[in-house]
Amino acid sequence: MFQLRTQRSPFSGIITLGEVVFHCTVRSVRSKHNNAFIALGLNILQSVLFVAAFYFMFAIMGLRGSAIRGDFLLYVMSGIFLFMTHAKTVGAVAGAEGPSSPMMQHAPMNTMVAILSAAIGSLYVQTLSLLLILFVYHVAFTPVHIEDPVGAYAMVLIAWFTGAAVGLLFLVLKPWAPSIVGIISTIYQRANMIASGKMFLANTLPSFMLAMFDWNPLFHSIDQARGYVFINYNPHYSSWEYAVWVGVVLVMLGLMGDFYTRRRASISWNARR
Repeated sequence: MFQLRTQRSPFSGIITLGEVVFHCTVRSVRSKHNNAFIALGLNILQSVLFVAAFYFMFAIMGLRGSAIRGDFLLYVMSGIFLFMTHAKTVGAVAGAEGPSSPMMQHAPMNTMVAILSAAIGSLYVQTLSLLLILFVYHVAFTPVHIEDPVGAYAMVLIAWFTGAAVGLLFLVLKPWAPSIVGIISTIYQRANMIASGKMFLANTLPSFMLAMFDWNPLFHSIDQARGYVFINYNPHYSSWEYAVWVGVVLVMLGLMGDFYTRRRASISWNARR
């Protein structure tokens, strides 16, 4: 009841927000497993299994010749890494704590902190997994050469950003229709196994098939990433600007939905989940 309120400067508010987001990010990463190393190891194992499965699928089906001239395994990993980053971020942000969570009763905590911490935690784990896998592949098998590493990682960030935007939209819709949104979220993540375009190149697709995939911002991110990874590939039918603008629009819609949902939040919503 009696509380002394101090006026904080904008810089002090940013520092306080950053500190809260940092601690919530650590909590988000540690929530996957009690041991942070095991949590990271499980994520690396999942990525390695994906890469191995697609490598052998391409080899058995005889599709290696349709890939880019260069390191075939790097071609596979360039699609798998962006797909995993996008899918994991969608799941992390969509599963973040909403306005009716008990954590929101603590003064520094709010939904934006929960969303930021879930997104940053997912990016941290995926980036660390990516670097470790590439390091082991570079040291143990063959030297890794990426034509433009900065541009390639920028595409990873775009895949992460669009994943966070889609997850934010699912998060704000979940309190209103939790079962339906859960089903749609699962369908979206499973559909991206094919719709992401990680198994083929946009330049090799006929126009009628290209129209089936170019709605997906992840498809554009993966295709552009391969343009930065390989010197022999120049993407003509994809655009990273499209992916960024789709992410911006979805973030704006998600923030408006979050504001609307927070004003009508009720503890009884937890009973419906």
